[in-house]
Amino acid sequence: MDWQFNGLPLHILFIHVVVVLVPLAALAATMTAVWPAARRRIGIVAPILALAALVMVPITVEAGEWLAQRVAATPLLGTHMDLARILLPWAIALFALTTIQWGWHRFVATPDARWSGLLRSAVTRTAITTVISVLVVLVSLAATVAVVAIGESGTRAVWLNSFS
Repeated sequence: MDWQFNGLPLHILFIHVVVVLVPLAALAATMTAVWPAARRRIGIVAPILALAALVMVPITVEAGEWLAQRVAATPLLGTHMDLARILLPWAIALFALTTIQWGWHRFVATPDARWSGLLRSAVTRTAITTVISVLVVLVSLAATVAVVAIGESGTRAVWLNSFS
């Protein structure tokens, strides 16, 4: 595929979408993990944001690989490309855990949930809720750190020593 629009590489546009969506999905997921009022208000929005981020990550990587074949190879570009490959597993984990968290609270965890009778023990429900919440927060943090590291390395690859 030709990853350009009007003569400009689409990777540059797509990275902005990823840089916004991944941390935004991570923030929404973290808020729903630790703040019940936010969970009720945000609801399905957190998994939808995580899904949008998940869709955009491989598209952005593909567009970046296309662009890398058209610019001079440098060690900084190599570092950026290596780091970029670690984001997809984090995006998958963020989407999966955000969806699990939403489904857990929507269908099981609360007393008035559709399948709340599956787990009668409040202790078990609390333990599962805690484990899911901790995993969501950790994956959200890791995904956001990955985006920052990838973005910083990409910025260095493009701009370091290239202007006066």
